[in-house]
Amino acid sequence: MRRMKFSEISCEQWEELSPFLDTCLLPVTGMTGMVQPFEATAWLERLRDIMDLIEIPFKGRVVTYPAWHYISDHSAFAEMLNEWCASVKKAGFRYIIVVTANQTLNITGPEIDLSLRPDEDGGLPLQAEVSGAIRALWSGQAT
Repeated sequence: MRRMKFSEISCEQWEELSPFLDTCLLPVTGMTGMVQPFEATAWLERLRDIMDLIEIPFKGRVVTYPAWHYISDHSAFAEMLNEWCASVKKAGFRYIIVVTANQTLNITGPEIDLSLRPDEDGGLPLQAEVSGAIRALWSGQAT
C-alpha cells in the first residue's frame, strides 16, 4: 500500500490537494548518538509499526513528513518540536500528529494535536484506539 509522503506532492498538486491533505504525520525516533546499529534498526521498525496504524487506513488525508531521528538536548526538544509544528500549521496543515516508539520522549505541546507512542509495557496502541482518536480529532471531539 502506498503512503502519501511529502516528497510526492508538487507545487501544483499542493494547491489542488491541500483542502483534503490537512493532517501532517511527524515520526520521531528520538535516538541519541550512542545507539548501536541493531538498536537503531529496532527503533525504526517499532516506529514503522506505529505509523502503519495511521498511514494505511488514512491514506489520502495524512501526509508523512521526514522523521526526526537524533536528539541531542532533550530539555530543548519539546520547545523545538512545538515550534516546528506551529510552522507546519502556518504552511497549511490543520492537524499535527506526532508518533514515536520512544516511551521516554516528551512529545507534548500546544501545537501538537495528537501524539501516539507505545504503552508502558511497550505494546503498540490498538488500531481501533488510533482510528478513534484521529476521527475524534477531525470531528473536533478530541480532548
